[in-house]
Amino acid sequence: MSDLPRILIVDDSRVVRVSLTRHLQGHFDIREEGDGEAAWQTLVLDHSIRAVISDLRMPKLNGYELLERLRLSKLRRLQQMPFILVSGEETEEERARACALGVSDFVTKGAGSAEILARLNHLLALSSAQEGLEAGRQRLVQDPESGLYSRKYLELQAAQAMAHAARHGSAVSALVVGFDGYPALVERLGERGAAELAVGVARQLAAKMRREDSLGHFADGEFAIICQGTPAAFAATFAERVRQAVAAARVNTPGAPVALSVSIGLASQPVDAADTAAALLDLAGARMRQAMALGGNRVDAGGVRPASQAMSVRQALELIAAGQPAAVLPHLSALGFQLLPLLQLMNRELGSNLPLAEFEHRLSERKNQ
Repeated sequence: MSDLPRILIVDDSRVVRVSLTRHLQGHFDIREEGDGEAAWQTLVLDHSIRAVISDLRMPKLNGYELLERLRLSKLRRLQQMPFILVSGEETEEERARACALGVSDFVTKGAGSAEILARLNHLLALSSAQEGLEAGRQRLVQDPESGLYSRKYLELQAAQAMAHAARHGSAVSALVVGFDGYPALVERLGERGAAELAVGVARQLAAKMRREDSLGHFADGEFAIICQGTPAAFAATFAERVRQAVAAARVNTPGAPVALSVSIGLASQPVDAADTAAALLDLAGARMRQAMALGGNRVDAGGVRPASQAMSVRQALELIAAGQPAAVLPHLSALGFQLLPLLQLMNRELGSNLPLAEFEHRLSERKNQ
């Protein structure tokens, strides 16, 4: 395949197509179509086409209609593709219509090679510059490999959330989640394998977050979450749920399953004295490292206690299966009351005579204690 930029020439006249091709040969790789409909199909399927030179009056789909389809397309590359109309006897109104539809430029019929090449090269240079700007903007927002937000974008999100919180008297919290023993994971799985494993877990967490919260990269093996409008106590509860969920997970890797745990640091406004987004994230990161230094698999919320929240039976079973029954014990009474209706149904349907009244009495005593 040619390394030259590919250009599509659309004209129902073979003579015109040959003439244009003669002007562009050696500078561009040329593809031709004889009507607008065929050109549209080609543009959708051939991602290598960089620009279009089209006649205005053609069968099936004229130049206006082809241009309009490109500009209304859901494909960004077609929306922004340079489109040159070959002008001849059209009126000023027709040229104005083409401009309104988003034509990039005009060349007159019979124009020489120098003029056509100059216009095409100018448009392609502008297109390349635009693509570079878009790519740079996208890198600012999103990591190209994982698809998660970049740290810089998280700082922007945190700054916006803090400004909103200041105006409305609400809160904003930042969590930094770090995988315990990440260097050992890198040694075992390699840098790419460890990163993919961490990103996979992060994506699972993202699926359980609120739509208004943002999750992205913080550092190698570390992720940050911006929780808009979330007071510190409720963010601490969420952090504890995240910690428990990761600890209960068993991730399959080549060789054997991997047991993972995370340490989480939490910082929140207005509780903490962090007046910028960077300071809020850095404080959460420092607390995460402190949690790791104390043995890992814990949350450091700067002394904030989690808001009370009931544990589901499913969460309890996952923790017990993961060998962490101690995490379930504080919720035992609430879990028992959740299960009572099921036990009563089983008693009735199975014809058994379990002492459920005594069971309920013991649960009440434990709850009161």
